[in-house]
Amino acid sequence: MSYDGPALIGATPVRLRLAGRWEPIDGRYHWGGRVAPDPAIAQLVRAGRRDVRVTIADRSAPARLAEVDPWGGVRITGVGTPPWPAEEEDDDGAGSP
Repeated sequence: MSYDGPALIGATPVRLRLAGRWEPIDGRYHWGGRVAPDPAIAQLVRAGRRDVRVTIADRSAPARLAEVDPWGGVRITGVGTPPWPAEEEDDDGAGSP
């Protein structure tokens, strides 16, 4: 599953590019990616704020901000149910017996 689009970090509108995977070692879903360059989010990281809430449409999840890259983007990670809607399954019967 992945997501590329608008979101909120707290009350700040941002653009996120996220992907996730099931981690068999701990049995949880891990997701993460990048926040597009945004001075307000980069300032949060530089001020020491790491724990945030990500909201996409009507879903939200806790996340953690990491490093700021040279272009001002910020790495973001989360564990558990991701904040983006599940991808729709095809209705064409592919894979059905």
